[in-house]
Amino acid sequence: MNYILQLSGFFQKVALDNRLNPTHVSLYMAVFQFWNAERFQNPVSISRQELMRISKISAKATYHKCIKDLHNFGYIQYLPSYNPFKGSLVYLFDFQSSARLVVAPDRTNIETSIEQALVPYINKENLLNTNIENESTQSKNDIVLKVSKNRVKVVEVNGEKVAEKTKGNKSKSGMLIAPPDIAAVQNYFLEQKSSEIEADKFYNYFQSNGWKVGGKAPMQDWQAAARNWVLNAPAFAKTQKVLTTEQPTPGQLNTASSKNYAEPL
Repeated sequence: MNYILQLSGFFQKVALDNRLNPTHVSLYMAVFQFWNAERFQNPVSISRQELMRISKISAKATYHKCIKDLHNFGYIQYLPSYNPFKGSLVYLFDFQSSARLVVAPDRTNIETSIEQALVPYINKENLLNTNIENESTQSKNDIVLKVSKNRVKVVEVNGEKVAEKTKGNKSKSGMLIAPPDIAAVQNYFLEQKSSEIEADKFYNYFQSNGWKVGGKAPMQDWQAAARNWVLNAPAFAKTQKVLTTEQPTPGQLNTASSKNYAEPL
């Protein structure tokens, strides 16, 4: 008995039989395991408990239905035993002849061989070389990205440089600009008849939040923001002065600081 040919013939028969379900196949494999343990001698004595355990069938009704179906469909010959002390007998049919054999003309020593599915072979080395050649032919269309000091991204496509917008500060024309240095801010504040102290406050404030207006939108024109800062500086200073004068001084209560606790109330 050829183990492989027997199972190959069985599964070829199962593939053409629409009456079977996975439970039938599982039960047949469990019976086949008993037959293999008996050296493929017919008949083989079976145990319902063991077959249900191996085939993972939990219901007795399902077991009896499937084993009777295998008998009626011609896969086994089932001889039930109504004696609880004697196991039932099963004859298994030989399916080796149904296994399809294919002649191998290129081999002289082996006349027959079981047909196998061919797996296509992929030559990875040639595929890698082809990809490298394709990349070399497309080198003219490569895109080169460069970032300059003023945070403007320059894209080179087919040898032509094209400016591209990136995240950062923008001017009114839409071009990206770098944040101003503190010297430029101080000079501009002096031109607006303000002080270097206000320029330092302006620069430190917006430098700390990434030059964003309201902490969200990128600043479009820092000079316009500086002019607003100069206009609002007096009102802001007045508000700060009022807040500082209205704050109570600690320890100054409207009570006598020296008391004689020996005097009766």
